[in-house]
Amino acid sequence: MNQLKQLNDRIISRVNVNLDEFEFDTQVFVENALDWEKMLNFYAFYGITAHHPIYFHFKNSNIAGSYFLGKCFVGRSAIYKSDVRGDELKRKGDNIRCAKDIPLVEDEMISIRDSLLYKTLVHSNSHNPESPEEFGIRNTISSHYVNIHGSTLEGCFLGPFATVDLMNLHSCIVGEFSYVQVGELFHRKVDPGTVWLRNQNFEFKFKFSKDTLDYFVGVNDKCQPRGIMYDFVKERETAYEKLFDVMNLEPFEAPDSSAVNRYAVILGKTRIGENVLVAQRAFLDNAVMGDGSNAQENTYIVDSHLKGLCITAHGGKIIHADVGKETFVGFNSFLNGKKGARITIGEGCVVMPHTIMDPETPVQIPDEHLVWGLIRTQADVDTHTIALDDLAEVRDSIQIGKMTFSGKGSVFIEAFKKRLQHILLLNGALYSDGEKRGHAQDDQHISFNIIQPYRTGERMGLYPSIRIKP
Repeated sequence: MNQLKQLNDRIISRVNVNLDEFEFDTQVFVENALDWEKMLNFYAFYGITAHHPIYFHFKNSNIAGSYFLGKCFVGRSAIYKSDVRGDELKRKGDNIRCAKDIPLVEDEMISIRDSLLYKTLVHSNSHNPESPEEFGIRNTISSHYVNIHGSTLEGCFLGPFATVDLMNLHSCIVGEFSYVQVGELFHRKVDPGTVWLRNQNFEFKFKFSKDTLDYFVGVNDKCQPRGIMYDFVKERETAYEKLFDVMNLEPFEAPDSSAVNRYAVILGKTRIGENVLVAQRAFLDNAVMGDGSNAQENTYIVDSHLKGLCITAHGGKIIHADVGKETFVGFNSFLNGKKGARITIGEGCVVMPHTIMDPETPVQIPDEHLVWGLIRTQADVDTHTIALDDLAEVRDSIQIGKMTFSGKGSVFIEAFKKRLQHILLLNGALYSDGEKRGHAQDDQHISFNIIQPYRTGERMGLYPSIRIKP
């Protein structure tokens, strides 16, 4: 136990040094988030398939309740109930597009050093051209239900329900429920509730009010999450317990072209179509998953119908909703419909990451619209959506409510649609006649293997240093 506590003290010190300019102390978060007994009792596990390079190396770390897939190294870190999913890492021989193509000389690896990732998802691959063969996370602490998606980090703190997407951060603080995709940031503090996308052609920005955050997903004086979104997730945590207590479960019946992870919760009259991916820690209850749709990690689809080719990005929550074909619901969005206030979203829509819909009466979004911010009534749709065709006409800037967009709208839409097609391809949604395989086909036969920590002695709570190779 002593070495486990020393490990966490070491991580706190390293992160605090990087954030000294902000006078931010991560110790209050760590002391109030970690449950030492649970870190002693949970096992970790890793998956093996015939389609992913195998290499796992754990050293002087605690990895309680966490899941690893692909090539991963964890050194002097605490990874608690996190998913580190390396099934989209770059491979030896792949070319990195820069001024000149750079071929990789070895398979990419996720490398986590001197960090604490608490109920966090790590996925995709490094978008840092300086380290194309290493997806690195160093001297970093992340809080509840953070998404680290293709983003390398050095000396950062990420608040609850934050998302960093396809970028690189150095000595930064990202506030709770913020989504950031801006290429690279140095020594910046991103305010809570900021949704910010930027590249050389456009910039999208929106910021939630403090009152909205306090109600849906704020933090208390101990840096712990609060609000109805957190309550929604917390109330369903016990549904996962049987999945981790039992080694072998009867698989959920699904078409041969679809994959339902054994660490996903499937309840009620849920139906799974062809080419569907349901990832680990997804939660489906009375859900209809149309052909080619997916439910990624930490998603919740409850009493809802996804028509087909729908993407529910990591952490997205869809409750009492009908979602049209080829619609994207972004990271950590909260579509909180009710029995008498159902949400209807048309075909081809893009629901921006960290969007909140919480109506008391039915709300409908027309086809081919971009959606953002907070929508509680049908009247809010006018100030929180725009037709994609209208956005494509923007050449300079536009402001709708508290949202500002500058640059070329057509480039923004083209980039989004290209990314969505890429996601569908990777997830196996377009699989046909043996062509265009993806996760829905490759993840059907994962072998899960357990690792347990020391139960007694000085190293109690730490996991044995272990290297697993082909």
